[in-house]
Amino acid sequence: MKVSPSLLSADFANLGRDVEMLNNSRANYIHIDVMDGVFVPNISFGFPVLKSIQNLVTKPLDVHLMIVEPERWVRQVRDTGAEIMNVHFEACRHLHRTVQEIHDAGMKAGVTLNPATPVEMLTDIIGDVDMVLLMSVNPGFGGQKFIPQILNKLMRLRRLIADSGSKAEIEIDGGVNLTTGRELAAAGADILVAGSYVFNAESPVEAIAGLADL
Repeated sequence: MKVSPSLLSADFANLGRDVEMLNNSRANYIHIDVMDGVFVPNISFGFPVLKSIQNLVTKPLDVHLMIVEPERWVRQVRDTGAEIMNVHFEACRHLHRTVQEIHDAGMKAGVTLNPATPVEMLTDIIGDVDMVLLMSVNPGFGGQKFIPQILNKLMRLRRLIADSGSKAEIEIDGGVNLTTGRELAAAGADILVAGSYVFNAESPVEAIAGLADL
């Protein structure tokens, strides 16, 4: 299982230390949640923070924009060195164009679905995206309880990907721990985002390794 620890749960007074810990772990990506207080009811951090860690990270950045009009920020995300730019289906008026712009900027394109958005909304774009991120909590805050209905949604998405011939990977974000991680792995997830579970663990490196072994 690929693992993408969420920096939202890191200790921001010791961000460099936590980034170094992730660099030395079995994490495949570092997940970055950018929130604007409009699309979601919280504000996290912006591009100055991403630029400040750009030269520290050795893992690919998985940047998840929980903001309105994410298409306005493609160039800025690219300039942080991000490998993946994830935008919300619900925030994009012209999703196909935004996916094209992300690809044109040299990044992989991900599309995120909120818990109440059905996977069938992606039928006509699934062949163009590199990743689909399913939110298994309502976006905006870390440490929320896992929504179990995501398991059925995940299996439907896996069928959609198989039927369409898409190469998209499936990432899950929200309430991920060793227990829910096992269920998600069995249902077909490729990548798990984990924040509180990793950074609140006695040994974050071991918590990441446990998820990676699923």
